[in-house]
Amino acid sequence: MAKKILTTPIKAEDLEDIHIGDIIYLNGHITTCRDVAHRRLIEGKRELPVNLEGGAIFHAGPIVRPVEGEEDKYEMVSVGPTTSMRMEKFEYDFIRETGVKLIVGKGGMKEGTMRGCQEYKALHCVFPAGCAVVAAATVEEIESADWKDLGMPETLWTCRVHEFGPLIVSIDTHGRNLFEENKVIFNEKKDKAVEEICKHVSFILSLIHI
Repeated sequence: MAKKILTTPIKAEDLEDIHIGDIIYLNGHITTCRDVAHRRLIEGKRELPVNLEGGAIFHAGPIVRPVEGEEDKYEMVSVGPTTSMRMEKFEYDFIRETGVKLIVGKGGMKEGTMRGCQEYKALHCVFPAGCAVVAAATVEEIESADWKDLGMPETLWTCRVHEFGPLIVSIDTHGRNLFEENKVIFNEKKDKAVEEICKHVSFILSLIHI
């Protein structure tokens, strides 16, 4: 089966046949964007210095280093995902205001992000944890660094990437959420397992009441 590769700028129709659980990759550009950048845009009403229309963001705090002998040039050392849930309170408004089409992070997100992804046609994907060096290897070049006053982890690092991934789709444009649906399945299995265990240890309860 051929790899599913999205290329920025991403259009809504590019996402129609992508569903939760699918594995995709990204070519083009992605910008690291986490807590403070979300807060500056949504609460501080500050315009982002990066155009994210049709673009991609990565909830991440990378490690970068200057390129020796080149002014204002950097290279990616390591870029692993941070917990997406911290951005949940901002993500609906962020999607609406920026036109971002792909959000990548760690772990699931909730109703606000689901609503934003369905209404404005975007995806949330999970980058596997523990693979920060793998992610860095897909970065061909850091093309810009904005809001450097926030420090290295919170700077908006815009990177040109080639086959950035694997990205596991956790929220699609159809209103489905992989983590939330899996919770239902896991709880059903848990309840059955508890019921079965209780059958075999019920004698312990009898002994307690003797």
